[in-house]
Amino acid sequence: MTTFTPDTADETLEAIRWAVSEETPLEVLGQGSKRGIGRPAQTEHAVDLSRLTGVTLYEPEELVLSARAGTPLAELQALLAQHRQEFAFEPMDYGPLLGVEPGRGTIGGVLAANLAGPRRLKAGAARDHILGVHAVSGRGEAFKSGGRVVKNVTGYDLSKAMAGSWGTLAVVTDVTFKVLPAAETEATLVLRGLTEEQAAEAMAIAMGSSGEVAGAAHLPESVTSRVLDGALAGQGSTLLRLEGFGPSVAYRFERLAALLSGHGTHERLEEEQSRRVWREIRDCLPFADGTQRPVWRVSMAPSDGHRMVMALRMGAAVDAFYDWQGGLVWLRMEGDPEADALRHLIARHGGGHATLVRAAPSVRAAVPVFQPQPPALAALSQRLKDQFDPKGILNPGRLNA
Repeated sequence: MTTFTPDTADETLEAIRWAVSEETPLEVLGQGSKRGIGRPAQTEHAVDLSRLTGVTLYEPEELVLSARAGTPLAELQALLAQHRQEFAFEPMDYGPLLGVEPGRGTIGGVLAANLAGPRRLKAGAARDHILGVHAVSGRGEAFKSGGRVVKNVTGYDLSKAMAGSWGTLAVVTDVTFKVLPAAETEATLVLRGLTEEQAAEAMAIAMGSSGEVAGAAHLPESVTSRVLDGALAGQGSTLLRLEGFGPSVAYRFERLAALLSGHGTHERLEEEQSRRVWREIRDCLPFADGTQRPVWRVSMAPSDGHRMVMALRMGAAVDAFYDWQGGLVWLRMEGDPEADALRHLIARHGGGHATLVRAAPSVRAAVPVFQPQPPALAALSQRLKDQFDPKGILNPGRLNA
């Protein structure tokens, strides 16, 4: 097996051109922190971007940061923190869930997986903050899209096409993201003792209020002991995050607590504990148990998620918790993932998307890991793939096919 480790964009281009000329597929890697997601690689060769690192532009006043694709996300977050700035979409770290040490994800991987965290309710995902890319297509052609300012997009934005493509369209070598000021402080209102149905109702009320809630999650009783070192153990916990300037957070907290006075007992997490619990929710740490028990990531309407889980529990041993006001459901199965049964159940409860984010390689090779696309969308995706990578050089088979 040959592994190319380019130091520059030109060396990356050379590696891809060699693969195209030999019609030899390549696995595309950063640090490999998300290697366990998707079908196992069907390649004998790889291009490893872990040496393609470094910040190429950072203008705090302009809220713009550019870096090479292999740059560790943790390094960029530390740099932004020095200027009280952040990636507002708070990308999750899949490492702990997949048995990889935390902090190994790269900024290129953030875009390839279109990462987001609990703040997606307000801030969207990586695709909503990407400004520009430099990349090499599966044809062996270098191209760039977008730029370094927000209003620099005309026509079809290829930068956004890279989001969620998992390295199957092009190898991104440089990225430019919009960054934003970090909140001065935060606090979390915790509603204790609600059922999953009651929690869905409370979160809907909170998100519809003037409280500017920046995170809404529910941890059933079986999950609460696995966050904050067990500080919330004993009852289900519904968490509502408020961010901003201190006086504003204090005022909105009191207003929100009064609005939800009839929904369970109330507790308050101050800044340090609040930041920690949302990181643990973001990274799915309640299910980061060192096993390969199947973990699913299900996206559906917030009002439907808890009903789907209730029906699922009738026939399977499953643990669950909810983010994005209930619109993101994390499921840990005790047995086989039963992909078709789960997806049919989701369809019967309003529809949605289910991705198998953790399972043994033999399981991932046998089931559709990513949600199968409807025929019209699948045809469009195939046309896009044919334009960017007609010979199927890049990460072949990773997205179910």
